[in-house]
Amino acid sequence: MKAFVVYDSAYGNTRTIAEALAAGLGSMAAAVPVDRFDPGSVQSGDLLVVGSPINGWRPTPKITQALADLAARGLSGVRAAAFDTRLKLFIHGDAAGKISRALKDAGASIVAGPMAFYVKGSEGPLRKGEVDRAAAWAETLLSRLQDQGSHREA
Repeated sequence: MKAFVVYDSAYGNTRTIAEALAAGLGSMAAAVPVDRFDPGSVQSGDLLVVGSPINGWRPTPKITQALADLAARGLSGVRAAAFDTRLKLFIHGDAAGKISRALKDAGASIVAGPMAFYVKGSEGPLRKGEVDRAAAWAETLLSRLQDQGSHREA
């Protein structure tokens, strides 16, 4: 199994979270900017984590296009999760939720609910502790993958 953490990042905050996730997922994982990602590299059994800053209440256009390309190929057998970076406001968009739904609609098995990571201002930086939360979420994703693997073997 390989793991791909595909992201778009305007100010580097989403990239920082993606890199922390990839590091937490271990040597099988790579953080890949969306414009360098090859949708054909994802195969059944892989983990695909997609992240975007909230852009006009939704994922960035580059992430939206990548999700459309992935849907055209289909994601049967791929395990997936989504995250976004956002301001901590009462009202905000939900890029991670939209990404998660798009991954599911493309046939992926969602292993964790959408995750939000918070920035201090529209350009960042990330709030204190967010990189640590990303590392902890990576551990959660690994645990869920192991649980799914043990259920398949039973």
